[in-house]
Amino acid sequence: MPPPVVAFFPRLVLAAAALLAACSPAFNWREVPITGAGLVAMLPCKADRATRALPLGAESVQVDMTGCEAGGATFAIAHASATGPEQAEAWLHAWHAATRGQLGEAQVTESRASVQRATAVPAPLQLDAQPQQQQGAATQLQVLWFAQSQKDGTVALYQATVLGRPSSAEASKTFFEGLRLP
Repeated sequence: MPPPVVAFFPRLVLAAAALLAACSPAFNWREVPITGAGLVAMLPCKADRATRALPLGAESVQVDMTGCEAGGATFAIAHASATGPEQAEAWLHAWHAATRGQLGEAQVTESRASVQRATAVPAPLQLDAQPQQQQGAATQLQVLWFAQSQKDGTVALYQATVLGRPSSAEASKTFFEGLRLP
């Protein structure tokens, strides 16, 4: 018969592993390059990447998406390349209008935003949407649109989004303040 301490050792190891897993942080912040254009973002988890076509006005635009889920929210950055400032402004306007159209009766606040090294036209724009109290399943949304002119004359467009209510009050602020353009 094994000594009592040896008999409980496997249980002790399992209990310690469970305790360490429970203490692991929901937000494991890391710098993630978003595109070849140079944007770097702070994401709270390992990023997944995808590409999809997004209808922006009369056009279907190829959009690269980078994001992850952590602490009860999705953190994502979408990127598209416009041929010039006029197209960039039209696409950002369409992107904004499409987002607004999906918000229904949510309480929406919009404001001009500031992103270091972003273009003045189109100007950075922030949107915060809070669901109505009676919309139990509705989700909080924070979006920031901005653009940056590239050396080749194209304009990089970005949409940074937090969907959901992060378990840390500072998570959204860390995400948005962690966006860095070259």
